[in-house]
Amino acid sequence: MNKSVSFQDLGVVDYKEAWDYQEKLFKGITDLKMHNRSHPEAEKKTDNYLLFCEHPHVYTLGKNGSENNLLVNMLELQQKEATYYKINRGGDITYHGPGQIVGYPILDLDNFSPDIHQYVANLEEAIILTIAEYGLKGERMKGASGVWLDAENPAKARKICAIGIRSSRWVTMHGFAFNVNTDLSYFELINPCGFTDKKATSMQKELGEPIPIYEVKSKLKAHLGHVIGMSYM
Repeated sequence: MNKSVSFQDLGVVDYKEAWDYQEKLFKGITDLKMHNRSHPEAEKKTDNYLLFCEHPHVYTLGKNGSENNLLVNMLELQQKEATYYKINRGGDITYHGPGQIVGYPILDLDNFSPDIHQYVANLEEAIILTIAEYGLKGERMKGASGVWLDAENPAKARKICAIGIRSSRWVTMHGFAFNVNTDLSYFELINPCGFTDKKATSMQKELGEPIPIYEVKSKLKAHLGHVIGMSYM
């Protein structure tokens, strides 16, 4: 098993460009796994990647989501300088934009733990541990992935991190969107993750001031490595 992970911070990058890059890395791993299955005598180690980035304003709809959860038309999206994509991850609709850490782990889970539920829980745990360093109590909500604040209080529950993944042959792509200094007004144009009665929040809103995003990235990267069992190249 190869637990080494290539970490890449892509900075601010167009959503489609990042998606195409993910697909390229994902295909490289899955193709190698198929080759290894056919040629066990010459098996090669599969690679793993962790990508961090920020996107210009964009809304993405998962394959099981409803377009009704986008509350504006295409012209109104253009006026907000936002784009829209239907994509091949799980989950419903979400927003990506500046001030948000978007994480794309492209991992062969056979190198770690081939359990999708545990993998999602690990992503959640890394976020929970990261915001705990700032005095915020992240929680899970039954029946809803991601990290929430006040998850047990229906009147106050709000999401600080959305998670939506794709996996095939135990290889993952897509990942999480973690609101650090995010402009939350963009969430008003959607039913976030399909919820009509839940709001989004950010570290900045909860703490009352902008948080250095490079600092949060460093803490999050360390927690992901520890929780999943990755070592960075």
